[in-house]
Amino acid sequence: MLKRTFLLAACLLALAVGVAACGDGDSDTTDSAGGAATTNEQGEAAATAEGNIVAVAQETPELSTLVEAVTAAGLVATLKEPGPYTVFAPTNAAFEALGSTLDTLLEPANKAELSEILTYHVVPGELSSAELSDGQKLETVQGGSLEVKVSNGEVTVNGAKVATPDVEASNGIVHVIDEVLIPPQG
Repeated sequence: MLKRTFLLAACLLALAVGVAACGDGDSDTTDSAGGAATTNEQGEAAATAEGNIVAVAQETPELSTLVEAVTAAGLVATLKEPGPYTVFAPTNAAFEALGSTLDTLLEPANKAELSEILTYHVVPGELSSAELSDGQKLETVQGGSLEVKVSNGEVTVNGAKVATPDVEASNGIVHVIDEVLIPPQG
């Protein structure tokens, strides 16, 4: 049980860092740990981020929903642990697409379900986009698997498009995605 809790927390931290790294500004942003996440002309995150995932996420307005979810799931302390992890990080817009389901998941009574969803976005180890291949199956920290599709240079994971790949963090790598991944039931 302790191992599972640690893994869940680590996954959420990695997820938070990934989302935080994608940012929405046009200039450099420095996190509370002294690291920097820079953005290019299109406002996309550059491929570097330093400091723990939670600190980076807290400094990035576009990741406020992720920070809220990680906090509600009780995974903040755990997510400050080292990785490496590969995180498929949904944006605020991806969380907003859940509608009222998000509000329900954030309720204290649904903490376990929220943790299951968040850890489904985390894969142990560090996989850059160059290491992802069409048809590849990835085992998540949650215990389920994700299927990678690569077509015409576009990468999807369980149908979610990787909008910003290869955001490096101190404890892994983040690929920002446009949907929240929901683990299959049963």
